Amino acid sequence: MAETWSGEFYCVKCKEKREAEGEVKVNEKGTRMAKAVCPVCGTNLNRILGKA
Repeated sequence: MAETWSGEFYCVKCKEKREAEGEVKVNEKGTRMAKAVCPVCGTNLNRILGKA
C-alpha cells in the first residue's frame, strides 16, 4: 500500500494554497515528495516533505 499525505499544497496556476490528498514518492536524491491534483483547475501539485 502506498503512503499518502493530506494537507496544503500551493497551486502555481491558481496562486493559492489548496487542501488535497496525494501519494508520497521518493525521488533520486532521497527526498520525499507528495504529488496530488488541484481540485479547482486540475494542475499537478507537488509538496516537498523532506528526507526519507
